[in-house]
Amino acid sequence: MTPPLADIDHFHVHVSDRAAAESWYARVLGLHRDPALAFWMRDGGPLVVRNGDGSVHLSLFERPIGNGRTTLAFRVSGTVFIPWLRHLRDELHSPPEPVDHQVSWSLYFQDPDGNPFEITSYEYAIVRDGLNRGAEAAGPA
Repeated sequence: MTPPLADIDHFHVHVSDRAAAESWYARVLGLHRDPALAFWMRDGGPLVVRNGDGSVHLSLFERPIGNGRTTLAFRVSGTVFIPWLRHLRDELHSPPEPVDHQVSWSLYFQDPDGNPFEITSYEYAIVRDGLNRGAEAAGPA
């Protein structure tokens, strides 16, 4: 029998310029350096960035960018999906369009190194109704 997993601890993300990536992740995803883990950066270790409550961690490794890519998907509530859409439209040169999966909605985008990300909500009706009201064109929530 397989022992249970508690949570996802972190993801490794390869970036070509860690300083530039740190700025992008802070601006676009609201992830900031974890000062308690900054010592890991020595000798090629990761720069750990996290969200405010510590529930999301990414380890940014400065490495050559390869072909193997895995999309990291972040789940959000239906009420913050539209604010995410507005935020990504403000921050990204190629802003995403909502993708209707019939049971969920997703926004797909990439960091400057081509690492793919997704913001997704399974609160389908809330997102659909917000999009139908044109809420994505309105100002910040």
